[in-house]
Amino acid sequence: MRHGQSTWNHERRIQGQLDPPLSDEGRRQAARLGRRLAGRQFSGFYSSDLKRAVETARLAGESLGIDPMPMAELREIYLGQWEGLRTEDLAARFPEAWASWTEEPNWDLVPGGEGSAAFEARVGIALDQLFDRHPQGDVLVVTHGGVIQIALHHVVGRPGRGIFPFRIQNASVSVLEKRNGRVVVSGVNDIGHLESGSVAIPEIG
Repeated sequence: MRHGQSTWNHERRIQGQLDPPLSDEGRRQAARLGRRLAGRQFSGFYSSDLKRAVETARLAGESLGIDPMPMAELREIYLGQWEGLRTEDLAARFPEAWASWTEEPNWDLVPGGEGSAAFEARVGIALDQLFDRHPQGDVLVVTHGGVIQIALHHVVGRPGRGIFPFRIQNASVSVLEKRNGRVVVSGVNDIGHLESGSVAIPEIG
């Protein structure tokens, strides 16, 4: 699941690994997510250790009677000098990198950032760890838009680099399923639990 709307999602500000809290709307989204999950049994419950994910997990987990285990490996990509800025700031402060990004997005263009290879390896390792720890049952994971994009790319065997072909909205549910040693994508961006739907948030994180 992607975390609920943060204050910086609302402001359309790039988050990366900076740590804004949920907005009021984000807390409402997390509560609706919890109501959807009520009555389900999970063999594991994890979240990114960033505040917006932990808050979402705790609010959603109230209906389940379980607490999430924070995992730093589930953090959003580190976006170096772009973190905290709005996209309109990037064109003025990083004109060459931003021009290249708009032509063909690539995490390696972000000054001082984590980079594509490191991010994809981190997410891939985290996924493998979760599948190994929980060979049976459902596992609930609250994380970030970029991490979910990379996880989906990981399953289909394509590098993510920075291109986001999947729409991953705040408090949405995506499902990876492992059967007979094979992982498949069985759901993406399900927001049926959000009473009035949700506006797509194109920012990172």
